[in-house]
This record gives sequence, C-alpha cells and structure tokens, in this order.
Amino acid sequence: MSQSATGGSAITLYRLQACPFCERVVRKLHEYDLDYQSRFVEPMHSDRNVVKRISGKRTVPAIVDENTGVTMSESANIVEYLENTYGDEARADGGEARADADGGDA
Repeated sequence: MSQSATGGSAITLYRLQACPFCERVVRKLHEYDLDYQSRFVEPMHSDRNVVKRISGKRTVPAIVDENTGVTMSESANIVEYLENTYGDEARADGGEARADADGGDA
C-alpha cells in the first residue's frame, strides 16, 4: 500500500494532516492492503478548491477510485464503500458497492 503523493495508484485520498475522519479512512485502506495515493489539501476550508472540483464539496476526506469510477466524501460513506467493494464479503459476492450512510467530515 502506498501513502505517497506520487505514483500510479487507482485510489486517491484527499485529506488533512491529523484529521481523525481522514485517519479512519486510512485505517480501512490499510486493513484491506489497498494501494492509494494521498493528496494533502489546504487546511483552510475556503481554499480547498481541488477537493470541490472532484467531489462537489470542500470537505475531507474525499476519495476517487478509478477502479470503479466512484468519487465520494464523508468518512462513514467512504468506509462503507471500501468495505462493500474491497472487504472480504465483497470479494466473495462480486464487490457490489453501496455507500449511503452518513459520515463525518472536516
């Protein structure tokens, strides 16, 4: 798994340093041993234009998964998506993704 800001990972995580909601997603990515690319964003909410362009919101965490074409924000939604797409049950039933839970964000 990768935490670098460069590379060819299909999953990109937009995050803040020391953000508990972001760390929740990072733990899930590590749990499933998923290769991903971290993009650290501006701490000032109003300066997070890159996040707004990709997800429609300025909140983090936000994830782009090029494997499935999914872009989303809200940590609980992302964790549920990762569980349903890459978790043990998803691997057994073909990886159907469902991400409709409420989650936290920064």
